[in-house]
Amino acid sequence: MSIDSRWYVIHTYSGYENKVAANIEKVVDNRRLNEQILDIKIPTETVLEVGKDEKRREVERKMFPGYVLVKIAIELDKDHRPTITDDTWLAIRNIRGVTGFVGPEGKPQPLSDAEVIALGVEKRSIEVQYEVGDTVRIVDEIFDGFTGKVEDIDLEKNMVRVTVSALFGKETLVELELDQVEPLKD
Repeated sequence: MSIDSRWYVIHTYSGYENKVAANIEKVVDNRRLNEQILDIKIPTETVLEVGKDEKRREVERKMFPGYVLVKIAIELDKDHRPTITDDTWLAIRNIRGVTGFVGPEGKPQPLSDAEVIALGVEKRSIEVQYEVGDTVRIVDEIFDGFTGKVEDIDLEKNMVRVTVSALFGKETLVELELDQVEPLKD
């Protein structure tokens, strides 16, 4: 059985993010909600900070103070919208420091797949089967079905730059995601 799940955003008191995340983990263990609450993240970034003493140090800083992301198993309601169970909602909602879920009228609203990727919560691993100089076929966007030559691959940004011979033979450099192109079969 595969579990369908979505990421939800929980609003907390500022400075309580780590405590809330730890308490959610305790609730998951105590109430055996391992199949309902699948993951907990507090998005952080590493920044270079210069102190009064002119020394530079790397500091990990919360990207969204006052928020915790939780991956929760979902059910579909009668309108086929994702919802979480009442048990899960109550377990999280009653944790000290939680002010509620982010969503209209406090009702949990899941993040879209694009938002999850943009926030860097889940990393997609894409196996690139082409390299610079290869001819590839574009399988998405405006240039769907066109072929082009790979000019640059940036794995960290999940981007590939392809020169496409578009309308009237004019070459155009396009930037696409790695999974929007595929190698041409020989």
